[in-house]
Amino acid sequence: MLKKTFLILLLLITLPGLSQEEDPKVGLVLSGGGAKGLAHIGVLKVLEEAGVRIDYIGGTSMGAIIGSLYSAGYSAHQLDSIFQRTNFNILIQDELPRAAKTFYEKRDSERYAITLPFDNFDVSFPSALSRGQNVYNLMSKLTLHLKDQQDFSEMPIPFFAVATDVETGEEVILDSGHLPQAISASSAIPSLFNPVLIDGRLLTDGGVVNNYPVEELRKRGAELIIGVDVQDTLMAREELRSVFEILTQVSNFRTIADMTEKIEKTDVFIKPDITDFSVMSFEKGAEIIQSGEQAARSHMEVLKEIAAKQSKSSRQVRLEPGVDSLYITNLRIEGNNSYPRAYVLGKLKLQFPATVTYKDLSLGINNLSATKNFNRINYRLVPLNEGYVLALQLEENPNKTLLRLGLHYDNVYQSAALVNLTHKRLLFANDVTSLDVALGDNFRYNFNYYIDKGFYWSFGIRSRFNSFSQGVAFDFARENAGIDIGGINQLEIDYEDFTNQLYVETLFKQVFSFGIGLEHKYLDITSETIGTPTPEQPATGVFDKSSYYGSFGNLTLDNRDYKYFPTKGVYFNGDFHWYLLSSDFNGVFEPFSVAKGELGYNFSPVQKLTMKISSEAGFRIGSRQNNIFDFFLGGYGNDFINNFTSFYGYPYISLSGDSFIKGLVELDYRFLRKNHLVLSANFANVENDLYSTGDWFTWPDYSGYAIGYGLETFLGPVEIKYSISPELKESQWYFSLGFWF
Repeated sequence: MLKKTFLILLLLITLPGLSQEEDPKVGLVLSGGGAKGLAHIGVLKVLEEAGVRIDYIGGTSMGAIIGSLYSAGYSAHQLDSIFQRTNFNILIQDELPRAAKTFYEKRDSERYAITLPFDNFDVSFPSALSRGQNVYNLMSKLTLHLKDQQDFSEMPIPFFAVATDVETGEEVILDSGHLPQAISASSAIPSLFNPVLIDGRLLTDGGVVNNYPVEELRKRGAELIIGVDVQDTLMAREELRSVFEILTQVSNFRTIADMTEKIEKTDVFIKPDITDFSVMSFEKGAEIIQSGEQAARSHMEVLKEIAAKQSKSSRQVRLEPGVDSLYITNLRIEGNNSYPRAYVLGKLKLQFPATVTYKDLSLGINNLSATKNFNRINYRLVPLNEGYVLALQLEENPNKTLLRLGLHYDNVYQSAALVNLTHKRLLFANDVTSLDVALGDNFRYNFNYYIDKGFYWSFGIRSRFNSFSQGVAFDFARENAGIDIGGINQLEIDYEDFTNQLYVETLFKQVFSFGIGLEHKYLDITSETIGTPTPEQPATGVFDKSSYYGSFGNLTLDNRDYKYFPTKGVYFNGDFHWYLLSSDFNGVFEPFSVAKGELGYNFSPVQKLTMKISSEAGFRIGSRQNNIFDFFLGGYGNDFINNFTSFYGYPYISLSGDSFIKGLVELDYRFLRKNHLVLSANFANVENDLYSTGDWFTWPDYSGYAIGYGLETFLGPVEIKYSISPELKESQWYFSLGFWF
């Protein structure tokens, strides 16, 4: 005990600020270190417990994030709560909520495994894995109460951050401007986050030049400095097992060498034990925070001595995260030269002046960010009279052309490699031209040109070719085509669909996509099983070779959190086609209409378990002479064309009729991360004139059950399902790999 007291007294004597000054000005320096920087929160908890008043804070990277929020008025326990609730996978990967994406952006994000810049037909790679937009959004929300404070020295605790000029390698001190933008720059880890443009300088992570800015704190008047160091230590040779680890080791040489001198300039040096964690160990946040608390607690006696020398803290700001609503009077766009104001407003889905919730504002910013037309969207809420002006600083993405790739296999289309070429701003500032080509067992393409105006009326052109071959029961073919050739149990059907559409589309009630248009469809349906056409018998084996002309309309709502394995949300799609003319290969055409719809609801009654309840229905109105447009049920798939519908327990295209109703119940249990066990049951009535006879309301004639395993991968879902039907007393296997297209 005597020895411990002597050591504490000796330490106090060696602290020049504490031994000579009454009420010393205390500076806090927080180093960078990625996830390991969460230890700063644990240190702050102990500082508050000891009663230490912090007068200046300087930080780098994660130290800048934690330090800026503490300077802005949040307590250590509030910071703990904020970061415990934060999903860092979403934060780092720029994974925007699915609700923030338009229907086209949802489709694109759930179709391609790889997206690469392809300007001038030159494949390149993104400058970083993430644009850092989610970090910026979070910081904007948490610092809104500062009311666009430009001078960081006037924050509740004066603050500065350190960044690095990418072009010159110079250290940049950020002590004024827009705080979220400054923090984004200081924490822009190279290769992980894009650099940030501030006042004409391209800035990245401050840890590159100064990961522990103790000297700057001295310059600003700190008489006593408490420092927290969460940087890496050098690894032994047996730990250097990968290129990343070797590069990290090399980059740490200078910063670790600099610390020898920097420690001498620090009065209370706190070094948490973070050897078991990496810069990406965000999932271990609670343990990291605890390590910071333990390290700081070992200095408790000294910290209490410091607090005893200080006058009572004047820092009384304590904030609750979150803002209810904002009155925004106007929108000011800065830095945008190509996209019209109407496009920006349409993507924000906001009209001003208006009172909006911060949630709606964040969703609007995410909507704009989800277009990927901008490298970064910096925004400020500038106080004006009784409200705010929303000032958007848009940094356009210079990449106009993208190359996207995907892979897929399923029981119907077999194997396919998807190659997509997307070009933006071909004719107009806000247009998108996209061509998908699927190369494999069944050739397909999908072309789309779309002028995107958000919730204003938009215009588009679509062209699609789809083909596949599938064996169907002969009894089915005889019933649907009137063919009667004995001795054949199964036909191999070759199905080709060529569809072209002109359409206009808008958002209805801000959440529904509503579109109408004109359509040309050419169907070529044949079977070589029956015979190959000859000049003498051109119709042999031909079910249809006709063009159809008509109009269509659709209404779609999709607020599911994911397309594959959703945990919550509603999906609705209503579709109506009216065919008026035909080249009429079979000579039986009369005008008719086809209507169908699907409604599904997903919810999680308990953690890791999701239930899906959905229903589909469809019917024809008018002539039934041509039954090519009947509804065909069977098999498993996500993106079938025309009137083909999945149905467990039955082979593909094994049930048909001019009307149907189907119900589906699924239980999805996520027993491991990205691993799913799925139980399914579906029921249906399918027949002609189903709704006229009233049979749709009777006990279902057809049923099927399935058990399946699903795995989420970067290529898309991998699914294998085993299904049975009580009526057939047969089983079916379904397998698919990759995103559906």
